[in-house]
This record gives sequence, C-alpha cells and structure tokens, in this order.
Amino acid sequence: MAEQTVVVWDLETVPDLAAAARMLDLGAAPEAKVREALGSGFPKHPLHKIVCIGALVASRQSEGWRIDALGAPHIGERTETKLISDFIEKIGELLPQLITFNGHSFDLPVLRYRAMVNRVSAGGLQVRQYFHRYTDHALDLCDALGSYMPGAKVKLDEVSKILGLTGKPEGIDGSRVEEMVLTGQIEEVARYCESDVLNTYRVWLVYELFRGSITAKELEWSEMQIRDFVVARKAANPHLYTAVGITKAGEKQPQSNSATSKLPSDFDYAATKMEQ
Repeated sequence: MAEQTVVVWDLETVPDLAAAARMLDLGAAPEAKVREALGSGFPKHPLHKIVCIGALVASRQSEGWRIDALGAPHIGERTETKLISDFIEKIGELLPQLITFNGHSFDLPVLRYRAMVNRVSAGGLQVRQYFHRYTDHALDLCDALGSYMPGAKVKLDEVSKILGLTGKPEGIDGSRVEEMVLTGQIEEVARYCESDVLNTYRVWLVYELFRGSITAKELEWSEMQIRDFVVARKAANPHLYTAVGITKAGEKQPQSNSATSKLPSDFDYAATKMEQ
C-alpha cells in the first residue's frame, strides 16, 4: 500500500554530563572534570541529551506531496521528557512512514536511549517496524542512497548541493549546537533544525521521483507547495526563505493556495489533533 503520510524528522543534541558522570563513576564532580574525562570525541549515543526535535508532516495528494506542518519544539519550551513523549505520541497517532538522514545510525537509537533515560513509554514507536533497518517503515536516506555501505555515505549538505538545493545555512552545523544552547541561542538551533528537516524532505522527494513513486509534474507541484507553505507559515525562519529561493526583502510573495492557508504553522506534538 502506498504511503499516505510521512514524518521527516531530525534531532539536535548536547552532551548529557550528568549521565556521563554516572557512567564514569564521577559522582558530583564539576562539569569541567566530567568533560575532561569524557574526552573530545563523539559521545556514546545514550549521552546525547535531546534539546530539539524538528519534524515535517506531509500527506499524499492527487497533485503530489503537501506539507501539513513543520516545526522544531525545543527545551526552551518544554523538558526533554516532554519533547520525547509528545513526539512519540504524535507518531502513534499518525502511523506515518518516518524519513531521516542518518536516522538508523543516530536519531532512532538516540531517541530510544533517551526515552529510556527519561522513563518514557514509547508505544507510538511500536506501531510499525521503525527499528528494522531494511524496511521502509523508517527510511534512512543516508543508508538507502549509499546502498547501506559505510564507505558510500554522503552528508546531507553535500547531497543537497549536488542536487541543486541550498544545503545547510552558512556558518551553522551540528558541531555548534552545544555552544549555541549554552549561549542562549536555542531558538536559532530550532530554526537550523527546521532547515535540516526541509532539506531532507526535498532530497526525499527527488528520491521518490527516482523510484517512480511520483512524476516530474508531481515533484514540481510538491516543490511549489513547499515555497507556498514557507511564505504563508514560516516567515520567522530566514533559513527556510533562503532554501526556497527568497533572498530579497520585499520580494513579491506568491499567493497561498487554499490547502496551505488552512494549515498550522508548526508541528505541535502536544496538539490533540492537527488542523485539516
């Protein structure tokens, strides 16, 4: 059966120094000592505290794929526990195909570990085989495009630019997230996360064209709907404006179609039901 709903998502994380102290038997040691003991390498997956979950919901229409919502709730708005539980509850409600870039290697295992750390019941992740790597229930584009070969992996920013898309915002990448969180820039982290999610969605649309799941005309409609959605609903995120080719202040904005104008501006995981 063809998919009718997808959720494209991405995590932003920082080191969980309290958990690291427990793992390293450091007790109540100062954070500086924990950081030193942890080292400068990439932390183990359970030690990635989730600070933001970006997600895009899209639904299949006769003309192509339509974005229904896009947002990136973060720890400036709710706790990590609430971020996780709300996101998982929404997955259980929508029963979507999940789309990520490197999700089977990072986002999914981190989400599972952090749900356990925070004692979150994750029934919403059991409704489909999301943790089975070689199914389409949770499609990892990084895996699929590289034919599951580690040496063939390409970064999201690289493949986006190769395909003629904008890629990541200039001067921002995942390595800066902790610094930005510590300096009170969590809103900017959320905007960056939204741009990563949108890039992943656009790469996925091209992949769907390659697979024959959509036509060139449907891809064109889907891309136009992205621009329409961003203009109508995401004016606060300049990274998204750049991504869809709006670079000049005061540039004439396209008319929003009726489908887009009715949609909420953000993917609010805590909402009881998404507006249709």
